Amino acid sequence: MLKKFSITDKLLFLASFLSLVFSEILYFKGEENAAIFIGIWVPSILAFGIYLNLINNKKND
Repeated sequence: MLKKFSITDKLLFLASFLSLVFSEILYFKGEENAAIFIGIWVPSILAFGIYLNLINNKKND
C-alpha cells in the first residue's frame, strides 16, 4: 500500500503528523496559543502536498 506514495508524499504526511503531535503536546502543557498556531499548520502542509501532486500530474500529461 505504501508503494503508491512517493518520498515527497511520505515526508509531507510525516511533517503534518509531527505538527499535530507537537501541537497536542503544547496544548496539554498549558501553552494553548502556541498549540493552536502550530495546529493550523497541519491542513496547510497537507494542502501543499495536494498542490505538488496536481503540478506533478499536470507535467506528466
